[in-house]
Amino acid sequence: MSSPPKDRISMRSLDNALRPALWGEYVGQKTIKENLRILLTAAKGRRHQPEHVLLYGPPGLGKTTLAHLIAREIGSSLRSTSGPAIERVGDLASILTNLSPGNVLFIDEAHRLNRAIEEVLYPAMEAGMLDIVIGKGPSARTVQLELPAFTLIAATTRISMLSGPLRSRFSGGVFRLSYYTDNEIAEVLLRSAKILEIPADADSVREIARRSRATPRTANYLLKRARDFAEVSGTPLNADTVRKALALLEIDEAGLNQTDRDILTIIVDKFNGGPVGLKTVAASLSEEEETIEEVHEPYLMQCGLLERTPRGRAVTKKGYLHIGVPLPVQPEPKLLL
Repeated sequence: MSSPPKDRISMRSLDNALRPALWGEYVGQKTIKENLRILLTAAKGRRHQPEHVLLYGPPGLGKTTLAHLIAREIGSSLRSTSGPAIERVGDLASILTNLSPGNVLFIDEAHRLNRAIEEVLYPAMEAGMLDIVIGKGPSARTVQLELPAFTLIAATTRISMLSGPLRSRFSGGVFRLSYYTDNEIAEVLLRSAKILEIPADADSVREIARRSRATPRTANYLLKRARDFAEVSGTPLNADTVRKALALLEIDEAGLNQTDRDILTIIVDKFNGGPVGLKTVAASLSEEEETIEEVHEPYLMQCGLLERTPRGRAVTKKGYLHIGVPLPVQPEPKLLL
């Protein structure tokens, strides 16, 4: 598929312009793509609506993009919402009753749906029925409305917060998106650079790829910031320009930002490398516990710089080396005479 023209990109957000529109443009997640291809092809062959699908994994790996591709593959419209936006049962009822036959309903941040909403989803997903309670007390009665055939695609970064009964109703499959390799990220960047008409060479792409935290969304963000730096400074976009641009963003060679490094430094300097509890680390950084646990820790652990133990967080030997602090000297064991 050819790159969108400049006027088309200017009318849309850059993120949407970079979103793959065809299966062949979607890089990575090969096993998930193959499973979904079989699911959708089989459903089209039987002329049935595809079964419901749950996608989970860290943010920025392509869950929303997969939802768009599924809808496009079956020639249907995608209706999008999110868990926090569905506050009451009536909100969900309004969404479901306004679906057209064959629509794909995408719910992002599904782990933030409350239990009352989940209870309404069960019959909707299983039997295509919407149970509505009218009235209160002894005079209350239940009315069942038949829903058009639809496919629910839910995405979450915290699958453990979804109830077991809801997870079990995704009969099309529950798929975990994994982090990307540097080569896959480089492929994503080359495609993005072509769409944005950025003259990026192989060295600059590799430099961005290894600092992108193995995440396409982060890679595209760094590419755009490196482009901005090159344009403002009047320099070509090469590996040296990328290094200068990312240094200004305080992103080091491993993709760590200043907060990542602060987490390691504080644990080493104040708590002898750990183990130390999450609450203590958060208080020392004046940062929220959830931000540390969900945003920073996964990548630090993936890089082997931090580990979780039953007693708390601890910096590894590799973590000491990364922040340039000598490893603590272990006392020699005393011999018993």
